[in-house]
Amino acid sequence: MGTQKNWLITGVSGGFGRLLAEAALARGDSVAGTLRQAGQAAEFEALAPGRAKAVLLDVTERSRIKPAVAEAVAALASIDILVNNAGYGLIGALEELDEDQIDAVIETNLFGTLYTIRAALPALRDSRGMIVNLSSTAGLTGIPGASTYCAAKHAVEGLTESLQRELAPFGVRTLLIEPGAFQTSFATSSIRLPRATMKLYDDTPAGMARSYMAGGNVAMRGDPQKAVAGMLKAIDSQNPPFRLLLGPDAYEQVQKKLGRFQMDIEAWKETTLGTDLTA
Repeated sequence: MGTQKNWLITGVSGGFGRLLAEAALARGDSVAGTLRQAGQAAEFEALAPGRAKAVLLDVTERSRIKPAVAEAVAALASIDILVNNAGYGLIGALEELDEDQIDAVIETNLFGTLYTIRAALPALRDSRGMIVNLSSTAGLTGIPGASTYCAAKHAVEGLTESLQRELAPFGVRTLLIEPGAFQTSFATSSIRLPRATMKLYDDTPAGMARSYMAGGNVAMRGDPQKAVAGMLKAIDSQNPPFRLLLGPDAYEQVQKKLGRFQMDIEAWKETTLGTDLTA
């Protein structure tokens, strides 16, 4: 995508957001990164004085999103790449979760992304820039014990597919990043659990997922630095993919889903085609 770009990345306190910000700064780009705590601002800006700009924002505070984006645009003069990274996981059977937990995970992972894009669109049209949405393999495949997180990420997938066509006339490109399991803070500090559990779920896939994450010793096979290198390669490409799967586990899970999907389509083809008025 050329030299010295201006990035707006949500959620740069840790995980992929932080690693991507560090990589962009290391190559000479400028980054406005959102943080929820004012005490983290100085440390982030010290990564590259003059090129790293901290912006205070909790993406669940909708009234703050538009001014925060405006602050980023004012600091950088433009936005070439918007990365929607802010988010967290909620692990537990749907029946175990409280309503406020459900609402919060949807608000953060879906609506935070949607309203940040909406606020940034004028700047992205001006720069003919790119929207990069951090989805997940969970955005393509359902995971027992993560129904609400999967719901949010599935919605991000649909949002991004629509925006790909909606924004193409303005030269704004879109990229979905779909990582599998990587060794980032997501599996520890970015995971929420039910406040109370239901014993009847303990021996089910949802209950086992909840117990595994609650144990704290979570093994993830992916190298996050390699993932970030893959992200940069796609972002910089003259012909970037619309979707970028990251991790062998992501590839394997999505291939299995595609196989099952194709089997259902073909097995019920006669019923599908038989609904036409002329059939």
